[in-house]
Amino acid sequence: MNADILELREFYDSKLGRVATRAITSALVPLWRPIREERLLGIGYAVPFLDRFATDCERAIALMPAAQGAIPWPVGSPSQTVLVDIEELPFGDASVDRVLVVHALEYAESPLEFLNEIWRVLAPGGHVVIVVPNRRGVWARFEHTPFGSGRPWSRGQLVRLLRQSSFTPAAASEALHFAPFRRQSMLALAPGLERLGHRIWPAFAGVVIVEATKQIFRGIPVASARRERRRLMQPVLVPQGAR
Repeated sequence: MNADILELREFYDSKLGRVATRAITSALVPLWRPIREERLLGIGYAVPFLDRFATDCERAIALMPAAQGAIPWPVGSPSQTVLVDIEELPFGDASVDRVLVVHALEYAESPLEFLNEIWRVLAPGGHVVIVVPNRRGVWARFEHTPFGSGRPWSRGQLVRLLRQSSFTPAAASEALHFAPFRRQSMLALAPGLERLGHRIWPAFAGVVIVEATKQIFRGIPVASARRERRRLMQPVLVPQGAR
């Protein structure tokens, strides 16, 4: 079951959501290489982070899963949001340079097909950065945040899945080293706990972040099984009298 767009927006507009956004953004910054004149896709609900990282790229588009719903983005400008099937992205092969995945992989019906589709649209040398709930983390055990639903992942599981999809994992990080407090007095402690947890208990962070690259060593055909079934089921016109 996918997250609901209204619940996601409500969470990120809350005090806890704003603190979580700052913590995840701080973990993304060391992994985020300059992307001037590059094309960026945010898949899932990545808009809180696109607001920070889309300013220096040539073009940014927010792709939101059909089961989740969509909202306009950016605020106050022409919308750059597209409602999509995440296993059939509406882009040509090798057409984008960077992909940021947040609140998407944990809901994918077929995680492997989803990553294969990202591999297809990424240009050679392109980067994908994936943020997923950590299966060891406290956040995956609380349902009042979007990180408490969907399938959580460990870093090792995510790295193996990326390699299976022909990606080369390059770097990793974690974020949300504090519990998902609701009280304002406890949230005031979050920045200090985030720094302390990063050093002392990184394995129990709320989210795992992995960056991977698309490196071309040989020709690898990437095809969606669903698209192949659809091709085989298309009617064929046969001339009259032909066997």
